[in-house]
Amino acid sequence: MKKKLQTTLGKIEVAKTHPLCQGTMHFGVSAKLQELVCLLSQQCVFQEVEDLLSALLGLKFSAKQAQRISEHYGARLEDIEQDCSEKQVLKFKSAQEPVYVMFDGSMIQTRQNDWMEIKVGRAFTQSACISIQRDRNAIIHSDYLCHLGSSKSFLQKWERHIEPYEKKIFIADGAKWIWNYVEDAYSQSVQILDFFHAIEKLANYALLRYQDDEYRKQWLDVQKLRLLNNEVADIIKELKKLNVHAPQTRQALDDVLRYYKSNEARMQYKTYLDQGYLIGSGAMEAAHRNVVQQRLKLSGQRWSVSGAQQIANLRAYKKSERWNILVELVKNAA
Repeated sequence: MKKKLQTTLGKIEVAKTHPLCQGTMHFGVSAKLQELVCLLSQQCVFQEVEDLLSALLGLKFSAKQAQRISEHYGARLEDIEQDCSEKQVLKFKSAQEPVYVMFDGSMIQTRQNDWMEIKVGRAFTQSACISIQRDRNAIIHSDYLCHLGSSKSFLQKWERHIEPYEKKIFIADGAKWIWNYVEDAYSQSVQILDFFHAIEKLANYALLRYQDDEYRKQWLDVQKLRLLNNEVADIIKELKKLNVHAPQTRQALDDVLRYYKSNEARMQYKTYLDQGYLIGSGAMEAAHRNVVQQRLKLSGQRWSVSGAQQIANLRAYKKSERWNILVELVKNAA
């Protein structure tokens, strides 16, 4: 029995000197497997990671271990994002090329604060937006940032992603915190109010004002064409003259007027289209779905704040094609 035990221990010592076992001290698994676990964990729930490793590689690897490894490296990526001395910028072709900048928030469920807003930033160049069908574009390369916290702390991180690019085109809805930041930091940039949000505000009013569906549709179609012809000032003048008494309708009209007057300079859609610019923030809506919701907003999920941030970091780096940074972190930790 003693001889058998010594033989077993000897085999273990030999195994630990094998090249494939190097770097296993931290989590007890190789650097390559740690990288694979992070890759799977940013895509799948942790139980699926356990199942996949068992089915594909025959490994007995727990969901909890997958969570520990992925959250550890997600936290390391957070350290990089918080490092004010380093600009975390996707290297676009040229600093002079127009870069679209979009950011907004959506909600995920956390254990500490129930529903909490996660802010997402997306930046991409004009050349990265290609036409694949009539009135349909695809964006082949973007830089993403996710942040679970205040707008101030998000903007501090986001600034280092976008600051080096000379020609920035901001597209957003009417959120004041967004436009206050843009006006303060980049007042000379191109600023575009999302066209579809502008129409949505008008449609909310029209739904209350015009009961006839066909007439309401025709009225909205006319207003869309006028907005696309830089006639927002005329629309505002006409809306001001309307005599509306119903309280709910009056409130909806006042909302439109406030929204349009606050963003009039950002609603020159014909000018933007003539210059070849996008006028909608559909890319931002897609970012929320593809980067955040497909992993962090699944049925029954309730995250710790730190855990959500760490997995969101992995998602953002993978979607931004900056996974090589994660690979280097794993190698250096081995």
